[in-house]
Amino acid sequence: MNDLKKNKHLKVCFACSSGGHLAQIKQLFPFSDKYITFLVTEQNETTATMNKTIKTFYLKQQERKNIFIFYKLLLNILKSIYILFKEKPNVIISTGAGATLPLMILGKLFGAKIIFIESFAKINTPTITGKITYVFADQFYIQWPDLKKCYPNALYRGKLY
Repeated sequence: MNDLKKNKHLKVCFACSSGGHLAQIKQLFPFSDKYITFLVTEQNETTATMNKTIKTFYLKQQERKNIFIFYKLLLNILKSIYILFKEKPNVIISTGAGATLPLMILGKLFGAKIIFIESFAKINTPTITGKITYVFADQFYIQWPDLKKCYPNALYRGKLY
């Protein structure tokens, strides 16, 4: 009973872009009833109703080849600072991608533990977000054993699906 009370004081942020990254992080939602949780994801038509399921904050979609990438990156940095000050998560669990990178970096600077789960879609090669996050993540998970060659210290615990 004391453990449950203790866990209720742990605030967990689920952070991911939309699409497959969101589908993967949603596999962890059944465990969220043990903790205070919220979601940070990209704002688009597929995520518009997420706040009915879980407290949700939205970032701008960042596409690397888009001319407005630096503008959207700056907005996401500012939004991430706001979210971190408002929510003060103890742990940030992320499946990527790029839009969540500022949140994870700033979260680490604010004292949050970072748990990164490399994308299910990446069997043999790392993602850009994964390569960056691997340097500072407190725990780094891969969903395919072959990725150990890219991330030697990563943990393999199977797939989210």
